[in-house]
Amino acid sequence: MGKLENKLADDLKGSIKSRDQVKTSTLRMVIASMQNLVIEKQVKDLEDGDVLKIISKQVKQHLDSIESFKKAERQELVEKEAKELEILRSYLPEQLSPERIEEIVKKAISETGASSKADFGKVIKHALQELKGQADGKTVSTAVQKMLP
Repeated sequence: MGKLENKLADDLKGSIKSRDQVKTSTLRMVIASMQNLVIEKQVKDLEDGDVLKIISKQVKQHLDSIESFKKAERQELVEKEAKELEILRSYLPEQLSPERIEEIVKKAISETGASSKADFGKVIKHALQELKGQADGKTVSTAVQKMLP
């Protein structure tokens, strides 16, 4: 088991003991996704990178849900999703500033030798590997589009 996997399991036990229903259900959802990935990949344990991808994916889903619930004027669901989102974000590495993201994108552009928008895929792939969950893909994509001629 990876460090993050152990932390999630320990936090789940703690939230069950403290009867924190929101945290318990959120962590159970993450752990279920992790178990599905273990079955899909046919491995014994997941790397922390895999767990971060799962959490990032769920953060993105929660952000989409919050947006949809706001449009539908369902404030109680917005609040529930926001609480779950806060819990999920606590397991992600600290997000980098836009300036730092731009530095990494510039480095990726120079390392890949990108010269036009046609090289967008190469640059974004390289930048996202470097960032490893420290920035959301949408932000990185915007930075790459802005910097490529």
